Order: sequence, then C-alpha cells, then structure tokens
Amino acid sequence: MAVDVLLGLQWGDEGKGKIVDVLTRNYDIIARFQGGPNAGHTLEFEGSKHVLHTIPSGVFHTKSTNVIGNGVVIDPVIFKKEIDNLIKHSVAVNEVLMISRKAHLILPTHRLLDAASEAAKGKNKIGSTLKGIGPTYMDKTGRNGLRVGDIEHDDFKDRYQHLVDKHKQMLANYAGFEYDLEELEGPWFEAIEFIKTMRLIDSEHFINQSLKNGKSILAEGAQGSLLDIDFGSYPFVTSSTTTCAGSCTGLGLAPNTIRNVYGIFKAYCTRVGSGPFPTELHDEMGDLLRKNGREFGATTGRPRRCGWLDLPALKYAIDINGVTHLIMMKSDVLSGIETLKVCTGYKYKGTEIDYLPYRTDPGLVEPVYKNIPGWSEDITELENFDDAPQNLKDYVSYLEKELEVPITIVSVGPDRKQTIKLGDTASV
Repeated sequence: MAVDVLLGLQWGDEGKGKIVDVLTRNYDIIARFQGGPNAGHTLEFEGSKHVLHTIPSGVFHTKSTNVIGNGVVIDPVIFKKEIDNLIKHSVAVNEVLMISRKAHLILPTHRLLDAASEAAKGKNKIGSTLKGIGPTYMDKTGRNGLRVGDIEHDDFKDRYQHLVDKHKQMLANYAGFEYDLEELEGPWFEAIEFIKTMRLIDSEHFINQSLKNGKSILAEGAQGSLLDIDFGSYPFVTSSTTTCAGSCTGLGLAPNTIRNVYGIFKAYCTRVGSGPFPTELHDEMGDLLRKNGREFGATTGRPRRCGWLDLPALKYAIDINGVTHLIMMKSDVLSGIETLKVCTGYKYKGTEIDYLPYRTDPGLVEPVYKNIPGWSEDITELENFDDAPQNLKDYVSYLEKELEVPITIVSVGPDRKQTIKLGDTASV
C-alpha cells in the first residue's frame, strides 16, 4: 500500500483536524509527522467539540491506529491533559495510540526560553504560541535534545539536568526575566511517568512494516505550508517542515511511498500572529469573516487576521507539495457576501506578477483582485453539491481552472456531517 498525505496550504487553521476525522475510516493508520502543541485541530461531531494539539485526529475511530511520529515535539504536561480529556469521552487511548521513541520532549525550560526570547523581541516578535516549540527544535538540530525513548533509560534524569543547566545559563542573559522552575517540574515529571505507561514504538520500523503488510496510512500535518521553516514567510514561520517533505523526515517514509497529497485551504485566508499577509482586510469585511468564521485560535484563543483568498500563495503551496486533491473549507462563511474578491497577482516593484515573490511585506506588494459573484443562500444543510447555489459551483469551477487541481471536498460547516464530496472521489 501507499501513503496519502494531508496538510494545510495556507498559514494554518485550515481545518485539517475535521478532514482527517472524516477520512480516517479509509485508513488503517493515522500518523502525525511534525509540529507540537502549537497545533489545534478541532473536531465537531454528535454535538461535541474536541481540540487536539499533539494526538492525531483519527483517535476517535476505534478501528484506526494513531501514531505520533518522530518529527513531532511533545510537551508531556499538555499531552497528559489531552489524554485525560479523551478518557473522559471513553476513548481507549492505549489501544489506539502509539508514540515514536524518536519524538523530542519539550522541557519546562524550553517554554521559559520561548517566553523570554519573544518578550525580548518587543515589537519584532514573531507571534510564537509560547509552547516551547522553537527552543525544542533548536536543541534537536543542535544535537542536545531529549527524546521520548530516553525516559526508558537509567540516565534520563542526569541528561535532563545537564540540558536544564544549559538552559539556565541562557535564561540568565535575559535581564529581569523571572521564573519558578521547581513549580513547573513537578507536573512535568508526573507526566513523564504517565508517558512511560503508553505504547512507545520504533515508529519508522512500525510504519514501513505496516506498508509491507498492506496497511493504508494517512500522514497528518500541522500548521500550514506558508509557515514552513524553509518555504514559509520567514522569519514569521514555525520551526518544522510543514510541507509534504516533512512526512518523509517526520515518519521515516521513502518519497516513492507517497500516493495522494490532499491540500486543505479555506475559501478565504486567515493568519494568527505576526508576519506578512497581502490580502488582509482591516475593515468591516475582515470583521465579518472573523465573526462568521469563528476565527479565534484553537490553541491560543487569539483572534485571527482575515482576508480574501490569495491565488499566487495557494499555487505556490500546491507546487511545493505536489498536491493532487484540493479540499475547500469554510465555504459557508462566505454565504451572504454579494461580491467576493480573489487575489490573482500582485503589483511588485512596479510590475504586475502572478507568483509569490521572495518578500511580501506591506508596501512591497499590492494585491490585484478579481471580483466574483457571491451567493446569498445558507449552505450549512447542503448534502449534495448538485443542489449547491450556482455561484458557489462557479466559484469552485473558477478555482479548479486557476489552480489546475481538482477540488474533491467542500466543507459547509464545522460538523463532520457538513462535508460534501464531489468530482472524482474514488480515492477520497
């Protein structure tokens, strides 16, 4: 069997959790390949809302195995809270969840370093979620990090203390930054003991053996392609590889095992935190999109910046990921807007271009828009795309033509039932 990859094509918050939940029944294994508790994957079904930060979004399906891959960074305290919440909802976690021994651990001092560094940046802050993600990945690439597998060995506390001592020296450089490490360490070590009771695996071996045994795998990404450490709007990016390539390095997959790449995008754009956003709206329309779309971060609660759909950025993300299927989210949010706008290019250094340039800072680029008729109908009860408003059909057809990739799913609401498959859905 092959691997399918599902990832976001914008700045995150595209709705990946819902779609993984919808597609899980088609797969034996759901494997998260990067990121950490800075992710917030929201699932709604049967009148309940669930937000997952570290755990793969297929966890509510008893027939699927969920794997936290080596590319993920884990905060033991947040992870334990997630598990405790799942147990309250009668999820047999130890039966459906496995953790890679090679996944890195977020220490309390990683979070402190994150907070100290962000505070020191002042107005130049990058908009970190302050979860310790960046410092953890820095220790990983600096060959100093602690991994889940280390907790099984007798020298774990010595290695922990060695790294913490290094972090304390770094924190001393931030004048006036105060902290109580002892208060943080108690819950952290308690959560470490809890993780020891979980199923820890050599994930790359498990994943590849599963493929050889004919199992189907869906690789789940976090954040979005425009936040990728290499290809995102640097330096306002996350610290991991959020593109399709990250599924290889974050799970131990060979590139030739990847079959379909599902790219998820909103029918408009949002962004949390700092960084360039060419189509951002600072007017009543931006407020309307935020209100109707309930655009507040699932992890931080911060209001999301909202704007029109950006085709050059979307084409860029499609190209670097090799997207084979598109999934459009939150089309219901656009209901009632008489005229939609879509960015088709930019005015950049006196020239009109139709691609994403090296920098898209305010003042460097000015979006060029195309007006498209909107639809007034409420589509949240829509079950068949044949019954969709004609202007919604035209919007989808226009995007497919411009992006040269089929849109195979359209979401018309937050619940898993509010998901319409269209076109060639044989592999969806």
